[in-house]
Order: sequence, then C-alpha cells, then structure tokens
Amino acid sequence: MSQARGFSEVPLKGSATPAKGPDAMVIEATRLMLATREGDHGAFDDLVGRLRGRAFAVAHSLVGSPEDAHDMTQETFMKVYRARETFREGEAFLPWFHRILRNTCFSFLRKRGRLRKVSLSAGAEDEGDFELADPDAPAPSARAEADERTTAFRAAFETLTARDREVITLRHFEELSYRSIAESLDIPQGTVMSRLFHARRRLREKLGDALGETPSPDATDRR
Repeated sequence: MSQARGFSEVPLKGSATPAKGPDAMVIEATRLMLATREGDHGAFDDLVGRLRGRAFAVAHSLVGSPEDAHDMTQETFMKVYRARETFREGEAFLPWFHRILRNTCFSFLRKRGRLRKVSLSAGAEDEGDFELADPDAPAPSARAEADERTTAFRAAFETLTARDREVITLRHFEELSYRSIAESLDIPQGTVMSRLFHARRRLREKLGDALGETPSPDATDRR
C-alpha cells in the first residue's frame, strides 16, 4: 500500500468546502472513507491529515509513550486502509476508526505485559478496566504543559486506568460531545457521563494529593 504510506497532501477532486464543527467532522470523515473505499487515494491522504493529531492524542493516552503512540497511530491507519473494503455505507467512520485504534493499542500493551486487570469501583455499570503496568509512562496532553502544575497533572493522569485516561482525553483534550464518545466507545451516552464523572473525580483526588490541596466539587458540564 505505497499510496497509504505516503500520506501526501493531495486535494480531493470536486470536493466541496467543508462545514465546521464536530458533526461536520463526523460527516466529512465518513465521506472521505467512502471515497477511499472506492479507490480515491487522495481521499485517504486527506483523511490521515485530518485525523493524525486526534489519533495520536488518544493513542498516547492509552499507551503512555509518545514513540509507541506514534507507532500505534501509523499502524492504525495502515489497518484502516487494508480494511477499507469492509467499511459499510451508512456507518459513521469515527467510531469505527476509534475501535480499531483502541484495539491496536490494547493488543500492543498486552503483548508486552504492560496491562493488568483492575476492579471497578462500587456501583460501576460495565466491564472491568485496565491500567498500565509501566509506572514511568508519561501522560498524553501537550496542552497541559504551560505552567508549574504540569508535573503534578502528568503524575496524577498517568496513575489513572486506561479507561479513565481514554474518556478524559476524548472529552477534554479532543473536545468530543457525549454522543460522539458514546458512538466511539459503543456504549450508552449515560455510561459515558458516568465514566467521565468518576474519572474526573479520581483525577481531582490525585491532583489534590499531589498539590497538597482539597479537591474542589465538580464543575457543571453544560455540553
């Protein structure tokens, strides 16, 4: 798949001016994948260009290492390209893509013995979770590295389980809506809200410990 490896910026033939906003991204990504399925290599290059940064952020939140996250991102795009003919018309691309990305990351971590199963907290609604067995893995967000509390944030974030890091990354770093996260993770929207609530609480508790502060109450999320 030499065309997929290049990831060159090739303009799409007859492409319309894209709309703006999260929903427009979902529509445009799906359109590009359908064009890829039909053999438009320029569409795939455009798709990679649009999603590379998002995919890296999510992979980084799951595998910890930026080098491994880069490899997982590249491997995911290669898998997507090879599986292009299996993508069904009428299916949203981003949830399909995210499932391939997270499965690639978890497979990588399992093969290297870097995942261990942990129990969920009382009242949890679904399957078990995983945490990184590598305590030195860095946190994913480059956006949180501008002030003196960055070290505390990174230290707290890396102690969270993979599921907590994933939902926080999708919501706060990638700024996806609850609906988009639910579609990406193939879970009910209410479960997304529950996961995010508990993940943020655990992160605040870790930050409170690291900073010697009492965690503040949840801020209202109106989105």
